[in-house]
Amino acid sequence: MRFGTLLLAVASLTSAVNAYWMGDIAHRGYAPFAYSGYPVFRNVRDYGAKGDGVTDDTIAINAAITAGNPCNQGCASTTTTPAVVYFPAGTYLISGSIKPAYFTQLIGDAGSPPTLKATANFAGFGLIDSNPYYTQNLNWKAVNVFFRQIRNFVIDTTNIPAGNAATGIHWPTSQATSLQNIVFNMPTASNVVHVGLFMEEGSGGFVTDLTFNGGATGASMGNQQFTMRNLKFNNCKTAIYHLWNWGWTYSGLSINNCGIGIDMTAGSGKVETGSITVFDSSFTNTPVAISTSWTTTTTPDTAGTLVLENIALTNVPVAVKGPQGTYLSGSTGSTTITAWGNGHKYTPSGPVEFAGAITPNPRPVSLLASSGRYYTRSKPQYETLSASQFISARDSGAKGDAATDDTTALQRAINTAVAQGKVLYLDYGLYRVTSTIRIPPGAKIVGESYATIMSAGGFFNDMNNPKPVLQVGSYSGQAGTVELTDFIVSTQNAQAGAVLIEWNLASPASSPSGMWDVHTRIGGFVGSQQQVGECLKTPGNPTVRRECIVAFMAMHITKGASGLYMENVWLWTADHDIDDAALTQITLYSGRGLYMESTSGTFWLYGTGSEHHVLYQYQLSSTQNIFMGMIQTETPYYQPTPNALVPFPTVSSLNDPNFASSCSGVSGNCAAAWGLRVLNSKNILVYGAGLYSFFSDYSTTCSTFAAGQTCQSRIASIEGSGCSNVNIYGLNTIGAQSMLTRNGQSVAWYADNVNNFPSSIGVFKSG
Repeated sequence: MRFGTLLLAVASLTSAVNAYWMGDIAHRGYAPFAYSGYPVFRNVRDYGAKGDGVTDDTIAINAAITAGNPCNQGCASTTTTPAVVYFPAGTYLISGSIKPAYFTQLIGDAGSPPTLKATANFAGFGLIDSNPYYTQNLNWKAVNVFFRQIRNFVIDTTNIPAGNAATGIHWPTSQATSLQNIVFNMPTASNVVHVGLFMEEGSGGFVTDLTFNGGATGASMGNQQFTMRNLKFNNCKTAIYHLWNWGWTYSGLSINNCGIGIDMTAGSGKVETGSITVFDSSFTNTPVAISTSWTTTTTPDTAGTLVLENIALTNVPVAVKGPQGTYLSGSTGSTTITAWGNGHKYTPSGPVEFAGAITPNPRPVSLLASSGRYYTRSKPQYETLSASQFISARDSGAKGDAATDDTTALQRAINTAVAQGKVLYLDYGLYRVTSTIRIPPGAKIVGESYATIMSAGGFFNDMNNPKPVLQVGSYSGQAGTVELTDFIVSTQNAQAGAVLIEWNLASPASSPSGMWDVHTRIGGFVGSQQQVGECLKTPGNPTVRRECIVAFMAMHITKGASGLYMENVWLWTADHDIDDAALTQITLYSGRGLYMESTSGTFWLYGTGSEHHVLYQYQLSSTQNIFMGMIQTETPYYQPTPNALVPFPTVSSLNDPNFASSCSGVSGNCAAAWGLRVLNSKNILVYGAGLYSFFSDYSTTCSTFAAGQTCQSRIASIEGSGCSNVNIYGLNTIGAQSMLTRNGQSVAWYADNVNNFPSSIGVFKSG
């Protein structure tokens, strides 16, 4: 008995010594617009959860989530009540759904992920139900669910009878959200009907590092667009089932011992899957890798578009199966699909309907890992570090109260962390800064619950003299690396000269710098002074209110910069007020989205978006060796009232589009923001793109095929004789008549490439 007690004590000591830093660090997060004492960080053990695998922890976990009355049932959305709900290692038995609030992160111990294990009599839709059906509708409109995460868990439904319906995670969600490092364990009985991940709506999004074991379906999903990376499926009847989509990008799938790998057959009389791009993936011991309902007579014409590149097959007899039989044979041995697809292609002219082998993209060596696949890297969670290796921003004197000038204190905290070789922990808060914050080489910054660095004051309000809010590297081409995770950069009030992020660092391709879950949120939240009260939309009125000119540029990658890995980065100018109960639309003017002019290039963009900027969402100029997948854009809702000619004058040194000249002779709404603009660049490899223009002066009547997709004339452009190997898989556009122009001439017309909601091109190669 004494020996057993000793063992227990030793085990407890070992657990404490090896505890994840997040559980040990002092938590000083401050939500300035919640009530005094509002708890940003919650450890479920503090609310009574045991994690012993015996006690029912459902009530205790949900008590941790609801503490402080965050945005739950009946609340439209908010930024005022952020929460991190932390689960130490253990097995948490639950008999009902865990229901995270809006603007909430569920985070388990990264070194020893906790298990959420359902009881045999579990009742609920999802062990984690992130968007419950309290009525016949989702609690939150899925396309407005932003800023949430779930990471580091084991989700276990094996106690639930295999023949009873069960779902691991219910995840109808949109931008700036993520799932990471989650294992789904489900029964493997022949009658199993369990589903690991289920999503039916939304506009995502990013998911990475998930493993699905057993079950009827690993992941059953419908959403506008998504990027998913490093998903493993073992012994599922069907690994992935697509309910519907517009565009989807998969990288690093590993599908093993499943009946079907990817099922694209949903729909009765109409193909519901728009387009899917899969690359750098493997299928093993699976009879059918991909099942599709696409045929040469599919309606709509491009529905069911599929592009495959670098797919390894081992004992997969049928690679692609359709209603008319085997479209692409596999092998009972081993083989690799170099590149194959079906849909419409432009190489560079078209459209040509195709189903067969295609020429793979030429891959620059600088973008590749040693395996020959594109380089990837998951968000660092620093699970091997102790709490003593972190420095707190608020403990260093910064307030984060949205009112105090935190410039000096925040800069001091960053410099101290770098000098001591430690990680800066950006406790939750809104850190108001009145001059540039400089991030030196060697910095590692981790935000708590999307802590926000927010520019303010006259320093940033001159569009003729733009200044960076966050400057990474003190000069263009400075050598070194940084790691930035889980925070937001914003502006307060009029900030016509604010460049939210300026990236100067030149990092080696073998160990690039990284940004994970770092976003720009420009306006539309409490503390921004850019809400309904200041910038309510004014349809039909082209007058620009100066106080609503809120940013010069979201992100600038300068000429000397190189070697940056970006994952789940959303450069968003708000179209609506997140903290307004009616989610009322607002009109804000942000000049430019992401501008990349790095001469040596070497950038990876996984799951990025750029929305509602005046001139363009993505512009690449005289650069090279860029991987992008999937990118997603939206044109400002107010255009063309006013159009893109105002309020930002053309700056030739930034290669701004000159709509006054380029629109000559172009009919329709020409002076509208580009979704993607590529100038004199090479090796620009896009694996999925959703370029959307839903509105014209806040009316959506323009964004249908019946209306002629008249929201804007053009949406993507390739310009200059220096362009080569600008290649796009899975190009999807909405609201634009010309899907793609080259040197001012339309290459692809929307009506030639009709899909279920967008227009789609499977393959474009510029030559």
